[in-house]
Amino acid sequence: MKLTVLAALPLCSMLLLAQSDSEKRLDAAAGVFSEVMDTPDKSIPQGLLDKAQCAVVIPGLKKGAFIFGAKYGKGYVSCRKQTGTGWGAPGTVKIEGGSFGFQIGGSETDVIMLIMNERGMNRLLSSKFTVGADASVAAGPVGRTTDAQTDAFLTAEILSWSRSRGVFAGVSLQGATLRQDLDGNKELYGKPYQNRDIVLGDTAIPQAANKLIDLLNRYSARK
Repeated sequence: MKLTVLAALPLCSMLLLAQSDSEKRLDAAAGVFSEVMDTPDKSIPQGLLDKAQCAVVIPGLKKGAFIFGAKYGKGYVSCRKQTGTGWGAPGTVKIEGGSFGFQIGGSETDVIMLIMNERGMNRLLSSKFTVGADASVAAGPVGRTTDAQTDAFLTAEILSWSRSRGVFAGVSLQGATLRQDLDGNKELYGKPYQNRDIVLGDTAIPQAANKLIDLLNRYSARK
């Protein structure tokens, strides 16, 4: 019996190690979105989520990354299906630079962005763009029932939030650069697909992304 248990241990370790970086990051992104939306008085307003064309979730930016500009965060973008109902397969994105204000002092920062219209989506799905320069951005309001009918929220192509040390708040990402991550897409899909081809095509949702896409559909499927 002991020999059987011992023999199984290396296999368990191998299975744990077999989980790719993409799978771990997708699980983290799903966790961030779930935790934020499960707190009604401190979440993304439902009306804005329902209007959004795409959502970007970037979990776990490390302290100092934006101060020195040395590294970047990685996350995922999913957009509405062309039918208008449901969310499609995610593409991988990288982010670097930008101003996070007080959030820079946190030990770790999660970022959520909503892309509010087709023009913003086209910017996002280009190979690279700078927030605030190539696309207008505003710090998003917090609270599911928050009145979001202000000029800033109605005209911005991107609304953004960050969470650091448990505090979830709107944050302007002026100057941040987003670009597609072909290596991340290759790890997830087996080929270095362009984000535009993934998001606008009929790409099957990878099993690793099911949790994140299911959450997006649960909170805003536009049924």
